[in-house]
Amino acid sequence: MNKRSVPKLTNDEQAEAFLDQDLSDLDFSTFKPLDWERMPKTARINLRVPEGLVEALKAKAKARGVPYQRLVREAIEKAV
Repeated sequence: MNKRSVPKLTNDEQAEAFLDQDLSDLDFSTFKPLDWERMPKTARINLRVPEGLVEALKAKAKARGVPYQRLVREAIEKAV
């Protein structure tokens, strides 16, 4: 069975349309995962937020079994 290559997608609309199909015949061998979590943490940010927000972050992180700082990084990555 021939595998289709993944087309270059240049915007969110193209990506959404592409994902709304059967992807089982795609060749994912050329994918290179980007793993921000394993990259060195070389920069620091400090910000003040309401204590309730921190407690909510910690509760959600605990439910997922991850440190709350990782949850914050994931939210930043998603936003970027």
